[in-house]
Amino acid sequence: MAINTATATATEMQNNFGRYLAMVQDGGEVIVTKNGKEVGRFIPRAKAVSYLTDSLTGILKSDMDIDQAKEERLREKYEVAD
Repeated sequence: MAINTATATATEMQNNFGRYLAMVQDGGEVIVTKNGKEVGRFIPRAKAVSYLTDSLTGILKSDMDIDQAKEERLREKYEVAD
């Protein structure tokens, strides 16, 4: 299945939301522009989750202890200056 990608101005998106929503429901993407610049994308939920996990690949060390890292970050964030 080919993924359809459409580009729409913010006004087009507002005036034709149902059409673009149907496109996303069918697996497509909609790039939204304002004043000629991309301001956002509407993508299927499943693709958003995949995009997020793919973007984190390689960032976390495999031997990292999540609880320890969280504790360290919280300690740094709320540490009281002497």
